[in-house]
Amino acid sequence: MPTVLYSSPVFGPVKSRRLGISLGVNLMPSDGKLCSFDCIYCECGFNKNHRPTLPRPSRQEVREALKEKLIAMRAEGALPDVITFAGNGEPTLHPDFALIIDDTIALRDEYCPEAKVSVLSNATTVMRQGVRNALMRVDNNIQKLDTVNEQYIRCVDRPSGRYDVKDIIDSLKKFEGHVIIQTMFLRGTFEGKDVSNTSEAFVMPWLDAIKKIAPEMVMIYTIDRETPAAELMKATREELDGIARQVEKAGLKVCVSY
Repeated sequence: MPTVLYSSPVFGPVKSRRLGISLGVNLMPSDGKLCSFDCIYCECGFNKNHRPTLPRPSRQEVREALKEKLIAMRAEGALPDVITFAGNGEPTLHPDFALIIDDTIALRDEYCPEAKVSVLSNATTVMRQGVRNALMRVDNNIQKLDTVNEQYIRCVDRPSGRYDVKDIIDSLKKFEGHVIIQTMFLRGTFEGKDVSNTSEAFVMPWLDAIKKIAPEMVMIYTIDRETPAAELMKATREELDGIARQVEKAGLKVCVSY
């Protein structure tokens, strides 16, 4: 079963399909996953197979590690395009997430002012005012919405707690445009069920929700690495291009990663 676990609290830089040269910040332990989703396509594997034994990095550890890395990158003349919160689980679950965002913005301003600060989130915490306030301060507030179909969400994204897609959409609307929606499109089966979400039956209700959220951009992408569920496949270029045209027709900016 494939697994990619990231160093903590800083990893990379890596070349991101969507963001450029990205210096990663992982607010979860380096030896396992802590996530409010258990996506069947997650490169880090299934949650149950990677229970961490180490603690999450502290705010101070994150700040010191990030500062040290940025100083080293500046000395090498190779600063990042973006500082990205990602890694082994949902970054906004860290109890000091908002304070860490403050520290990161300050370090960015000091050492690499042209870099963007990005957060890759599954949107399960956007109802929390403190999290939403912190996300309003970052450059790229990237939130997941794979579908509006509750059965599909339970089968593919597999939230660990309460999840009401209508509440999520309402909370995403509260960003008033300062949000980027990312959506995974794929084909294949999982536990005998078809999990393809590229048909009009999935795309059109999703697009209606996107219009209501009115994000600054929509990122559509497909599988890029091995997945813990073996029978998943990439969406085709033709499928992604067709969905992108629908988004553009709705008057929204779209980015496609094949």
